[in-house]
Amino acid sequence: MLFRVLALLILPMAAQAESLVAARTLPAGSVLGKGDIMLVDAEIPGALTDLEPALGQQTRIALYAGRPLHASDIAAPALVERNATITLVYRAGGLTITAEGRALDRAAEGEVARALNLSSKSTVSGLVAADGTIIVGGSP
Repeated sequence: MLFRVLALLILPMAAQAESLVAARTLPAGSVLGKGDIMLVDAEIPGALTDLEPALGQQTRIALYAGRPLHASDIAAPALVERNATITLVYRAGGLTITAEGRALDRAAEGEVARALNLSSKSTVSGLVAADGTIIVGGSP
């Protein structure tokens, strides 16, 4: 009897789960805005369920209208694009050296990217800063 009472109390409170889907077809590299994704009243396995964290993220693949949005489909927006001309920065103490480089990877802020130093023709790796420069050594 107790089980029936508990079941009756719990069942009406159970809400339909919501999932994020693409509101329209989005090419890879699109930055998501409010009109690009929507919540639907369906529980789709693996789909994101919260709108806010997805806003401002960039699509890694093309998303078609109605397709569920998974965490692996989006990433932080890239600040450095492959083959783009970028600034390389090295800091040590009060010394700062900058050089022009060419990005060999696509990367977002805080990610490690490789770049070709155009002066020395050497390949370096560094951390992408908020302004799109690559910090290749020293302290940030």
